[in-house]
Amino acid sequence: MNLIYKNLLTIVALLFISLISCSSNNDKFISELIKKMTLEEKIGQMTQVDYRYLKDKSDIEKYFLGSILSGGGSTPPTNQPSSWVDLYNGFQKEALKTRLKIPLIYGIDAVHGHNNVLGATMFPHNIGLGCANDKLLTQKIAAATATEVKATGLDWTFAPCVAVAQDERWGRTYESFSEDPKIVTELGVASTLGYQGRTLNKNSVLACAKHFVGDGNTVFGTGTNWYKIDRGDVILEEKELRAKYIKPFKESIKAGVGSIMISYNSWKGQKLHGHKYLIDDILRKELQFDGIVISDWAGINEIDQDYKTCVIQSINAGIDMNMVPGSLNPDDNSYDDFIRLAIESVREGSIPMERIDDAVSRILRIKKKIGLFDNPIKSPPIKNIVGSKKHRNLARESVRKSLVLLKNNNKTLPLKKSGKKITLVGTHADNIGYQCGGWTIHWQGGSGDITPGTTILDAFKSAVNDSNDIHYSPNGDNLLDPDIIVLAIGEKPYTEGVGDRDSLTLSSDDKRILEKVKKSNKPFIVILISGRPMIVNDALNNSNAFIAAWLPGTEGEGIADVVFGDFDFTGKLSMTWPKSMDQIPINYGDSDYDPLFKFGFGLSYE
Repeated sequence: MNLIYKNLLTIVALLFISLISCSSNNDKFISELIKKMTLEEKIGQMTQVDYRYLKDKSDIEKYFLGSILSGGGSTPPTNQPSSWVDLYNGFQKEALKTRLKIPLIYGIDAVHGHNNVLGATMFPHNIGLGCANDKLLTQKIAAATATEVKATGLDWTFAPCVAVAQDERWGRTYESFSEDPKIVTELGVASTLGYQGRTLNKNSVLACAKHFVGDGNTVFGTGTNWYKIDRGDVILEEKELRAKYIKPFKESIKAGVGSIMISYNSWKGQKLHGHKYLIDDILRKELQFDGIVISDWAGINEIDQDYKTCVIQSINAGIDMNMVPGSLNPDDNSYDDFIRLAIESVREGSIPMERIDDAVSRILRIKKKIGLFDNPIKSPPIKNIVGSKKHRNLARESVRKSLVLLKNNNKTLPLKKSGKKITLVGTHADNIGYQCGGWTIHWQGGSGDITPGTTILDAFKSAVNDSNDIHYSPNGDNLLDPDIIVLAIGEKPYTEGVGDRDSLTLSSDDKRILEKVKKSNKPFIVILISGRPMIVNDALNNSNAFIAAWLPGTEGEGIADVVFGDFDFTGKLSMTWPKSMDQIPINYGDSDYDPLFKFGFGLSYE
């Protein structure tokens, strides 16, 4: 035993020495490279542009651009895996034409699967995964997403979102795992490990914990334009900010997350993108985050009316890479404006060169860790990786586990697979776009067959013994004479501030369909497709069973699996369900906590 123990100690010591040596070599490589770089080359590395808004591909070489991204809907003309690899390699070749041949890093919002890519597996959004509350499942989903991202040649996903949503009116509620910081923290760490692995290396997809910090608890009505809450102000004291909102980032850093994105919101009136205390003092120094601090989409622009002031304040606050995505509007600030003003500010002494060198070293260090200097050009994708059967089965499992059964009178569920006529009602029953929600192929999502998948209707037809037992009436006008009705209703897709709402009641169309179903005097089940709890008292009270299905993604079979009893309901509410709009915001721990359904509620067949 002593010999085995000594051998193990020797192996551990050698691995430790190897890691130290590798780290030392990387640091030497980075420091030597920075010594060779001009100011222009350094500022270029700190600049990220959406490929749609590149004025010319040669600008990558001209401005020494360090990063390209694809925002929501920013896809190749032919949206297939091989086209993404070709797009990536075309840009990378431009970067390799530069004097120092520094490769660029390519980022994308792969937030519920590789959701910009046609045919990719779309998993449930985070709110559903929070109700499943399964760390291993969440890690597997992130790993599967990373595999699909790698198959298209890309390097970096702007996920996970570790916001702790406190107000259901917020349009990003579904991007949050829970109102409970413990669930958010644990699933955020699981996601990070899924994307990156235990250490950042050539097999990793760079993860990005977002948005630092407090974006789940902004004051309603303090935003501008169509942002009523998304870009508002957080007025919490620092103790609560640390305990509830900084904690998920702290644990993600311990798990090795390689990048962190700054939030649009303010803290006590000061925009986060220019908040030196929160970014430099807390995030970088106190929490010892040594990865890339990146802005959100044009996030620095809201610091001040003067763009040069925005540039100076954001960089000095600790932002390493600025997402200057670009625009078709010639009056908007573009990447060449950012580069010009940053260079000018350094030469004037408004931004210290030490801050520039620190930012660039962080960017280059990450690029080195994930193997970009060694293998900048990507190979053609392996077929059948994106949207693979294995990944779709994982998504189907995640749908099953995310569903929450809120009502089941007289054991209406599970439904029988034979001998019963079932009429499905509502446009959500046969709409992949509605199932997937926002951040699906397009920024705001879409309607209909926007990507391959299985709708609830198709899943029901496959689940029963005779598909003729399933009838579909989108608007409820032709119900026939069913034994039971399944009503699929809910929200249409949205993202960010577009989804900020004063009211969370059902749409007028859904209410009309509900009235038709009620008048039929047939028993009915409601499947609610939504990105948050809604005010659905009428539908809930009159239905025989009610399911919160959230935004399940492309694999509708997961719903049929549970509805027809092949699996039991296991999901529990990760968000409190309010009785009325007057109660919102409502969260467990409130002094007057009296919800319709408490945090953690969820029925099962047992």
